[in-house]
Amino acid sequence: MLTHTGTVSIETERLILRKFEYADDENMLKYWVSDPSIQSMYSEPVYTTKEEVKELLNKYISAYEKDNYYRWAIILKDIGECIGQIAYFLVNSENHFAEIEYCIGNQFQRRDLATEATKAVIQFGFNKVNLHKVQICHKSINIASRRVIEKCGFVYEGTLRDFFYVDGEYVDRLYYSILKNEFV
Repeated sequence: MLTHTGTVSIETERLILRKFEYADDENMLKYWVSDPSIQSMYSEPVYTTKEEVKELLNKYISAYEKDNYYRWAIILKDIGECIGQIAYFLVNSENHFAEIEYCIGNQFQRRDLATEATKAVIQFGFNKVNLHKVQICHKSINIASRRVIEKCGFVYEGTLRDFFYVDGEYVDRLYYSILKNEFV
């Protein structure tokens, strides 16, 4: 049985993972939601105005009242700014698993920040929510995300071939998971 806590703050060496706030709108626009190269990697729309971001934040913030909702703003401690997001966007209470999604601004990639955030969220899911399994996927064209997934110890489960249609081409979706007893 899962022990839902809702989104609570998590601190790592370099990051604070916390609930989104309306004041995050400028950082979101600056670092990722307006960047098509980032948004397309996890099939999200591009947001170009503060009004659009406010609507997105309304969706995020209003959902925090649910105890099985988990979405964190990724705050880089050094600068105190929101540089990305991570979430259990799919939580299956009946079968005790959840699926992670994340994104991080281009200028913060290749610094293991996404890996640090992902490991913290996995640990939270296993230790606080009592998940049995965490799963994750990426588009075959997203090599950087594959590296994060591998560093976190996920096990490849399979490929959904030609799952996405991106820029006139079909792209596979690769699935991975990690079980509670496998996470170190």
